[in-house]
Amino acid sequence: MPLVTGIKHKNKMIIDETKTAIAAKSGTLPVFATPYVAALMEQTAEESVRPYIEDGQATVGTKLILNHTAATVAGKEVSCESELVEIDRRRLVFRITASDNAGQVADCEHERFIIDIEKFMAKAKERGED
Repeated sequence: MPLVTGIKHKNKMIIDETKTAIAAKSGTLPVFATPYVAALMEQTAEESVRPYIEDGQATVGTKLILNHTAATVAGKEVSCESELVEIDRRRLVFRITASDNAGQVADCEHERFIIDIEKFMAKAKERGED
């Protein structure tokens, strides 16, 4: 299957105490933490293109412009939808939204790159050497 713009994917998550700002140490309130909003958005985008990526390849996130505009309390469900809106060789750009039962809670533009796993990991290991 070819990788084309318009690919969409959905995810859902129940917000429990482990996904709050308190747990993430990003705040003091029992609401869905922005770092976990970002993780859900990246996960949704990554999963959307995984079936289209060749063996030995993966995608890595390189940019996330996130607007977290409403709070979601623990116990609520958040749904997330991504759409692949641009392909520039190995660079992929997504538009992603997250919503709870009261409406949209976040939106973002997310960039991922298709990488060769072996080359990527070799470079990462080189960076860790003293």
